[in-house]
Amino acid sequence: MDPALARRVEDILANVRSKPGEPVGILPVLLRLETVIGSVPPDSIPLIAQALGATDAQVSGVLSYYPDLHTTSQGRHVVRVCSGEACLANHGSRVLRAVQDQLHVDVGDTTTGGRWTLEKVYCVGNCGVSPTILIDDVIYGRVAPEQVPGLLERHTEGKS
Repeated sequence: MDPALARRVEDILANVRSKPGEPVGILPVLLRLETVIGSVPPDSIPLIAQALGATDAQVSGVLSYYPDLHTTSQGRHVVRVCSGEACLANHGSRVLRAVQDQLHVDVGDTTTGGRWTLEKVYCVGNCGVSPTILIDDVIYGRVAPEQVPGLLERHTEGKS
């Protein structure tokens, strides 16, 4: 493991404890790493496991269970296309294809230069106005494929 990364992980582990000697759960550590570093590097798993008295498999299991935890850094902007039943029934797959075509990436990938990451999510609770996409923390409903370029443009640097 990179020594600089090891120091950052150790600092995070030290700061997650609310009281000295108090046990810390795996999830709070992983969430803090995601916030501070932007991801949970796979190399950090053994260090986390050792510090928490857990196994590598336990840490990996928590990491793989939560979709908001990532092992690689995400783009500056994240586009999440809903693939829930209502969105699919209202042609959400066309919206997904439009985003893929516009960004030139597949689901789970980040654009060259790190501006955009594309993800699929399974229901955001916006079913009444499907299909839905989220760009960063902004929800858009009743999205038509031809709207995708304009929606993405709103979220480029220097704009909302």
